[in-house]
Amino acid sequence: MMDSNRPNTYKAAVVQAASDPTSSLVSAQKAAALIEKAAGAGARLVVFPEAFIGGYPKGNSFGAPVGMRKPEGREAFRSYWEAAIDLDGVEVETIAAAAAATGAFTVIGCIEREQGTLYCTALFFDGARGLVGKHRKLMPTAGERLIWGFGDGSTMPVFETSLGNIGAVICWENYMPMLRMHMYSQGISVYCAPTADDRDTWLPTMQHIALEGRCFVLTACQHLKRGAFPADYECALGADPETVLMRGGSAIVNPLGKVLAGPCFEGETILYADIALDEVTRGKFDFDAAGHYSRPDVFQLVVDDRPKRAVSTVSAVRARN
Repeated sequence: MMDSNRPNTYKAAVVQAASDPTSSLVSAQKAAALIEKAAGAGARLVVFPEAFIGGYPKGNSFGAPVGMRKPEGREAFRSYWEAAIDLDGVEVETIAAAAAATGAFTVIGCIEREQGTLYCTALFFDGARGLVGKHRKLMPTAGERLIWGFGDGSTMPVFETSLGNIGAVICWENYMPMLRMHMYSQGISVYCAPTADDRDTWLPTMQHIALEGRCFVLTACQHLKRGAFPADYECALGADPETVLMRGGSAIVNPLGKVLAGPCFEGETILYADIALDEVTRGKFDFDAAGHYSRPDVFQLVVDDRPKRAVSTVSAVRARN
């Protein structure tokens, strides 16, 4: 059924900017200002990079050669843990306030802290409703597994909104075919891809996903220099503050794989493009991965979306006196 309140076309924004890896609050305040700027330019949806709040520790080994953990690596993790956020903290309040003031649906990457474990998470803010959900990265890539825990199947949402069905898949999760299929099965039309991958091969991946899912793809990566980190920060790319650790490459792609904005590698920017939701339906005329092109008589995917807990408590019922 068509939503009569759904806009046929609206403007979306992808933010390519450097966060402050030493202060999550400063990063949240910068994000709030960028939300206001994008909304002031007419954007109703704003997408930020992976780990924008909490920081992406590019080039840091955390002192962990195979079979060893160095004391300085433990201290680096402690510092990184301190910079992570709790979802009931001031950083989330800051983003929620900006989303409420502008009415802009916002997707932003953060490093979420739960007790002693960190998660790479995408947060979803829906205007006056505030924080409406999250997606925890299911599979951290390579050395990320040393510092981030694994999300479970309970945080893979797609939100039905007046701007389309919005979800997020983080960085190299986008190379997980079964995760993509699950997103398609939820009717995703605006596929957000916060990332730290700035390689030339990333944009073709985004174009493939747009074509495969017949959805708009909005990918955001930081443009980050070595100078954003302290001078004593361990970095395999060196100590020159002008060294570019992440060069961006953010982009917006339409459901037939056409690049509408980006990629940009020159510095901080906000990319804009018009999202015409009717293009999603037009695209599915000849290809619907989770529908008429799926062949469920041959292939079936089973998704376990139950939350997984390390400890479950079964309490005895107290006898009545």
